[in-house]
Amino acid sequence: MVSSPLTRSEQADLPCGCRPVGSALGSKTIAQRLIPWTTDALKPDLQLVLAATRTAEHPGISAAGCTPEARRITALADAELLLRGPRAARRWTLPPLPAGVSPALLSWVVVEALALNPHVVALGLPLPADFPHLRLESASFGPAQCLSSGRAMSVERVMRLRQQGERQGCRLQHPLVLAECVPGGTTTAQAVLAALGMGVDGLISGSARLLPHRLKADLVALGRKRSHLEPSACADQVLAALGDPFQAYAFGLLVGAAHSSTPVPLLLGGGSQMIAVLALALRALPVDQRARLSQQTVVGTTAWLAGETGLDGAETLPRLVDTVSEHCGTPIAVVASGVRFNGSRHQALRDFEDGYVKEGVGAGALLLLAQLQGIALDSLVQHCDRAMDGLVSPPVGSDA
Repeated sequence: MVSSPLTRSEQADLPCGCRPVGSALGSKTIAQRLIPWTTDALKPDLQLVLAATRTAEHPGISAAGCTPEARRITALADAELLLRGPRAARRWTLPPLPAGVSPALLSWVVVEALALNPHVVALGLPLPADFPHLRLESASFGPAQCLSSGRAMSVERVMRLRQQGERQGCRLQHPLVLAECVPGGTTTAQAVLAALGMGVDGLISGSARLLPHRLKADLVALGRKRSHLEPSACADQVLAALGDPFQAYAFGLLVGAAHSSTPVPLLLGGGSQMIAVLALALRALPVDQRARLSQQTVVGTTAWLAGETGLDGAETLPRLVDTVSEHCGTPIAVVASGVRFNGSRHQALRDFEDGYVKEGVGAGALLLLAQLQGIALDSLVQHCDRAMDGLVSPPVGSDA
């Protein structure tokens, strides 16, 4: 448990340090969309979707685990950390990273501070989850194939997952924070956006400090060539060729939420992976319904991801947001949390400032939510430091 109450800060149009990402929407418009997340009585649902793609098995494609073998347990270890916290004994050891620490630690701090109750959805993991979770398909399906095959999943599997998501989205009763953990997922996001006709090479981030843009682009090009996708391919066909299970489910969830008779606010945690599924949903909806989904949805990300620059020195995420907004014909709202770790006591947290890890497990959305609920930046940093203290200490109940 967090050891002391977090203090609340004064609210401005946007909380301290937060900023819009992209040029389509200004601070005041985004602040209006965030108003439902500022109420004292807010009791949002938090859903973490775990999924896997064999795209992550390519050496160098992801830093969410230093080796392909380590990345097999990343989603399980992150979810267990979110559910049980840094001081508890856990079955799944966090995989070694080049630097930094799992973003699940940051998400756990907010879960504790706001007394949230995470629900985990497990889709196609290489190993079975042994903590409470919702399973929407047989574990025998396993991870999606590498997108370079052009046959990542069967269309039937995509349709089932999408329909499951639609049912979930239609039934939402409370504001939803949607998070994900999918090693290799930024590459499937790039593939899906490219298949939708968007020029996104060099605009997609990832967990590595030095991004493997050429490797990503080569895998995407090979997958598109082998898939023989027509320009008119529907979302299900695109996902079957190039996607991952999270995308199929989340795409359906967003479409279902847009069709709900009582639309609820949606806060999507991440960067390109959430933007990709939002683009799929917007494209699938009639033009007159796209604005409705856009207005009920905000993507929350971290300052580190929002500030990442390309080879030309310009920030890449704002350009991605503008590209998708223009392509979908409606502006999407993306906002970065103000949390920074320059003054942290722990090198693993300061590593975020040097371009390591950056985002994941809904960290950006949850840190943003904490600020919207009035928790001050210095309190968040202090409690992340204390969570790190717990993570590097012997687990409670261990023999150490």
